[in-house]
Amino acid sequence: MIMAVCFISCATEKEHTPNKDRAEEMFLKVWELYRVPQHGLFSEYYPNSYRPDLTYFNDSIHQTQEVSYLWPMSGIFSSAVALAKLDPAKYTAYVDSMAEAVEKYYDTGRTPFGYQAYPVQFGKVDRYYDDNGLVGIDYIDSYMVTGNERYLEKAKQVLTFILSGWSEDFDGGVSWLEGVRDQKPACSNGKAMVLALKLYEATGDPYYLETGTKFYDWIDKYLKDPENGVVWNSWSTTAAAVCPDLYTYNTGTLLQAAASLYRHTGDEKYLDDAKFLAEGSYKTFVKHNADGIPYAENLPWFYLVLFRGYQDLYDITGDSRYVDEVLKGLDFAWDNCRDKAGLYYHDWSGQTDESHRPKWLLDAACIPEFYARAAILRGETYSTNNNKPQ
Repeated sequence: MIMAVCFISCATEKEHTPNKDRAEEMFLKVWELYRVPQHGLFSEYYPNSYRPDLTYFNDSIHQTQEVSYLWPMSGIFSSAVALAKLDPAKYTAYVDSMAEAVEKYYDTGRTPFGYQAYPVQFGKVDRYYDDNGLVGIDYIDSYMVTGNERYLEKAKQVLTFILSGWSEDFDGGVSWLEGVRDQKPACSNGKAMVLALKLYEATGDPYYLETGTKFYDWIDKYLKDPENGVVWNSWSTTAAAVCPDLYTYNTGTLLQAAASLYRHTGDEKYLDDAKFLAEGSYKTFVKHNADGIPYAENLPWFYLVLFRGYQDLYDITGDSRYVDEVLKGLDFAWDNCRDKAGLYYHDWSGQTDESHRPKWLLDAACIPEFYARAAILRGETYSTNNNKPQ
């Protein structure tokens, strides 16, 4: 526990704007720069005139449109919830606004109902189980902050949709894309796992603990690297083999779940798993620049999901090593990796100049959540005042 005390006291002595103020500043900046008011949604890039091809889909390349796809938009939802944890009086209105926004992606033309990758007003598109997991997590977190029962019901509905993609080949798991069963990725299964365990925390219903544990056991068996403490990307059902690509967020979700299962069951196995994953992910993913400043080579949002796991472990053990390193890199990027609009670069190493590059929504949207979590770790609070989203 000595490390935890040192972490908080040393961090608050640093001469910079408090994390809570940075969280608010960056959130309002994203809201202002990316907001598409006529749709109540957000642009994929800033400036919105930048319309590159997007490659994060299963079927083909998609060109950027007037408003963003679901995945990057969900990053703003998560940040709104994180800020509402700090200042409910001010930011609950933003949570409600983001719930209205995400419902524009809700497809009731196919059963079970679920969220598609682009707003339904623009036509029918694919529905991804990992996207839905993000929505479900945002909804259950919104419920925990606001107490709005509608958000709890939406989270339950999302899990029902994801479980419709469960298949018993290779002992279970869900695929990435509805109707396509060529792979069972860590992203879809990991988000469903975290959602189920959060639903258990909110409701106490053992069904959700059993469901979360079922996902955990599947990932542990098929996708966890038993030597290096990281999670591989997916299981190929066509090749009956693992796809060993590594991304920080996949390890982050299993780490979150291990910490959650330890809290709920008291089984030391899960705490040992969490510590193993924390150390393995740090050794694998966290790099250091020439000045010794830590950064991650993956997307900043991927790094955020790993940080959520580190924070959950810190809450149990009081060992600040991992959260301290991530926040050190975040502070470095504040001073060295932002453009004239104040938006963060994609690369936090300080080794590239991205001052004139358009900025992706997901890279920008995760920053307020980082700082809101830092504020919670460092014991900062907001004053109570009221602003409404425009």
